[in-house]
Amino acid sequence: MSTAPHAGPAAAAPPAPGSGRTADGRAARRPLARRLLARPEVGVLLGAAAVFVFFLVAAPAVRDGDSMANILYQSSTIGIMALPVALLMIGGEFDLSCGVAVITSALTASMVSYQLTMNVWAGVLLALVVSLAVGLLNGWLLVRTGLPSFLVTLGTFLILQGVNLAVTTWVTGNVATDDISDMDGFGQARAVFASDFGVGGVQVKITVVWWLVLAALATWLLLRTRYGNWVFAVGGDKESARAVGVPVTFTKISLFMLVGLGAWFVGMHQLFTFNTVQSGEGVGQELIYIAAAVIGGCLLTGGHGSAVGPVFGAFMFGMVQQGIVYAGWNPDWFKAFLGVMLLGAVLINLWVSRTATRR
Repeated sequence: MSTAPHAGPAAAAPPAPGSGRTADGRAARRPLARRLLARPEVGVLLGAAAVFVFFLVAAPAVRDGDSMANILYQSSTIGIMALPVALLMIGGEFDLSCGVAVITSALTASMVSYQLTMNVWAGVLLALVVSLAVGLLNGWLLVRTGLPSFLVTLGTFLILQGVNLAVTTWVTGNVATDDISDMDGFGQARAVFASDFGVGGVQVKITVVWWLVLAALATWLLLRTRYGNWVFAVGGDKESARAVGVPVTFTKISLFMLVGLGAWFVGMHQLFTFNTVQSGEGVGQELIYIAAAVIGGCLLTGGHGSAVGPVFGAFMFGMVQQGIVYAGWNPDWFKAFLGVMLLGAVLINLWVSRTATRR
C-alpha cells in the first residue's frame, strides 16, 4: 500500500499590510524617535539649545549681534581644536599635549620669523612641520610601546611645556616672543588665520568660517570614507579591526597627526591675532578640548561619536564663557559651570544611549 509523501514545512504566510514585521520574521525597524536618540550628537544639541535659551533670558545683552559674534568666535577657537581631538577619541585615544602643542606651534612660527628675519610664511610652514612631527611622535610611541595614550601624551605635555619656556627664554631673553606685525607676509597670514569680515553690520571672525568648514570636512571623513570606517573600527576593537585588514598603526598615527594639524592652525590664529606669544600659555586648555568632545557625545572608551557633536559642545563652552560676562556674574564661576555641564552631558549621553538601545 502506497503512502503519501512526507509533507515539507509549511510556507510562511506573507505579512499582512501594516503588521510591522518583515517577511523573514525580523522585528520592525525601531521608531524614528529612538533612532534619533541613538545619534551621539542629539543629547548635546538639546543641551546647547537649553543653555542658549537660558542666557537669552538671563543676559539680554546676548541678543545683540556683536555679542553673538563674540560668542561664536570664542566657540570657534575651542571647536577647531575639538574636532581632531574628537576624531582621536572615536579612535580610542586622547591627547593631553594638545593644549601646549598649540603654543609650541605659535612659538616656532614667531621665533623662526623674527630671529632669522624671514618672511612669516617660512615660520608658518616650519611650525606646521613641527606640529605634525609632535603628532607623529605621540602616535609612534603609542603603537610601538603599547602604553596608554594618557601616559604617552602626559610625557609629551611635560616635555613641550618645558621646551616652550626654556627655548623662548634662551632665544628671546624673555618669556614672550617679539612682535612680528611689521614683518613681510604678516598681512597675508593674518588674513588667512585672524581676519574678520562684516555680515549685516556685525564683524565676524574668519575662525568661525574655518570652524564650520572643518566640521563639514570631518563629518564627511567619518561618514563617507573608508578612513572613517577605520577610525570607528580601531576605536571599537583594534584587534578585531586588524584581523579584518584595517591598518591600525596608520590610523592611530594619522589621528595624532590630525591633532597636530589642529594645534598648528589654532596656534597660527593666536600668533596673528596678538602678534606675540606667551610661552607659558596653553596649560589646561587640553582639558577644555577633551571636555568639548565628551560633551559632544564622544566616549572615552572609543568607537562612538561624531564630528557634529563637538561643534555643539564648543558652542556650549563659548555660550557659558561669554554669557556669564554678559549677565554680569562673577566670572570665577565659569569653571564650576563647565564642570556641571560636563557631568550633565555625560549623564544625558548615558541616558540617551540606554534609551536608544532598549527594546
